[in-house]
Amino acid sequence: MTTAVLVIDMLRGFLEKGYPLYCGDLARNIIPNVKRRLEQELSRGSKVFFICDNHTPDDAEFEMFPPHCIAGTAEAKVIPELAAIPGEIIPKNRFSGFFESALEGELKEIKPEKLIVCGVCTNICVLHTVADARNRGYTVEVPTDCVASMDQQAHRFALEHMEKILGARLIPPMPLEIPRPQFAAADSLLSGETTDIYFVRTKEILKREGLNPIATMEVFPQSEGILCGMHEVLDLLSRVLTEGSPEVWALSEGDSFQRKEVVLRITAPYQSYAMYETAYLGILAHCSGWATAARECVQAAQGIPVISFGARHVHPSVVGVMEYAAIVGGCESCASTAGAKLAGREPMGTIPHALIIVMGDTAKATLAFDRHMPPEVPRIALVDTFRDEPEESIIVARAMGGRLEGVRLDTPFERGRVTADLVKETRARLDLAGFKDVRIYVSGGIDPERIRYFLDSGAPVDTFAVGSYISDSKPIDFTADLHEVEGKPITKRGRIPGITPNHRLKRVL
Repeated sequence: MTTAVLVIDMLRGFLEKGYPLYCGDLARNIIPNVKRRLEQELSRGSKVFFICDNHTPDDAEFEMFPPHCIAGTAEAKVIPELAAIPGEIIPKNRFSGFFESALEGELKEIKPEKLIVCGVCTNICVLHTVADARNRGYTVEVPTDCVASMDQQAHRFALEHMEKILGARLIPPMPLEIPRPQFAAADSLLSGETTDIYFVRTKEILKREGLNPIATMEVFPQSEGILCGMHEVLDLLSRVLTEGSPEVWALSEGDSFQRKEVVLRITAPYQSYAMYETAYLGILAHCSGWATAARECVQAAQGIPVISFGARHVHPSVVGVMEYAAIVGGCESCASTAGAKLAGREPMGTIPHALIIVMGDTAKATLAFDRHMPPEVPRIALVDTFRDEPEESIIVARAMGGRLEGVRLDTPFERGRVTADLVKETRARLDLAGFKDVRIYVSGGIDPERIRYFLDSGAPVDTFAVGSYISDSKPIDFTADLHEVEGKPITKRGRIPGITPNHRLKRVL
């Protein structure tokens, strides 16, 4: 059985400016997500259907909506970004992709195991297509970063309705591909200086007793989350598991996990890894906590990019792994070079208040930044230091002569923080002044609740910068238990002896 992907109304008429039912800049953010999702599904053998509005000039729908996507016009065509992707085009003239279209017959032919539905608008054609699919008994998944609407409140209502009433499964954003980083285990870790002393003493006792059995250790979390730190753990284990024929099974970096699900299983002579339990549990605990917090922000942002700005909230020795974990959780990049290097990204930043204060003027500071920074560094100005944010944005944009890529709003608590109305006013004034391509970045106390506030208010934020919500997140407790010794099932009271089945584990060493 295969999967069918229904791509709803990813058409020029909904996703390009100038057409009467343009869904807005926020909707365009889902285009790369949809493209990645389709490429992934095609690689798995899934079938793609482009379900496309295709109206006659006198269509009854135009009594409610302006004429749009009339057959044969440019706005009825799939957007250029997706046009080359293999898929069958199925015209429709109502909200549901099933209504008087060829879709039902096509699906009966291939008998899909499930449907993945993405596109626009979440609260109109996506919702009605999902409802009809569920009424026909199909299993339906909706990737939350692959649907959008011109109305953010309606978008959120539709997602909740599809999940809680219709029974569709909401899928979190697909993490960006991250090259496997190179970790170097510190000498203090390898020597056991950073582990609980009783593990060091245990190894010494076993050596003196001449005991080194083949033992199986299983690691599981106390709550659900996003797995991170596994690459670093495997790097450590590859260095220390040098005896016998060790086996290591694990979930993958970035996988979601459930409470008490086994994420790591080690089978090897016990002395070879006895001393490192503290280390691998601590790595997984902190990194998974950071990644999970980042994923919460990314899910709340619903396709709007999120970057990690939390380096200043943690000890410098862990900045790199913290921001790497944020990227594993879905952030597009981070503020530190160390984190970006681990994740194979370029670090992102704007201009600090200090540079502006030293130079005495925001425009002067931005022009100096422009003169001295390499051309590949984005020109993003901080615009809340001396003047009203919309006014400062226009002053800087004019001074930069078209080279300004974005403005960052970071209004302090003492001045009321960044609000949705402030973002809207800044966007409107930039547009009126002819700077429609200047993007708006928002920072300052951003968390999932604040992100939802901006989206629900219809604030046209282009990127969220999140600091302490990620960096200060609570570690996820992981536990390690021996479950077999020399092939014999054995463990502590309260746990079940023997190997715990988990078909999701893959052998990695």
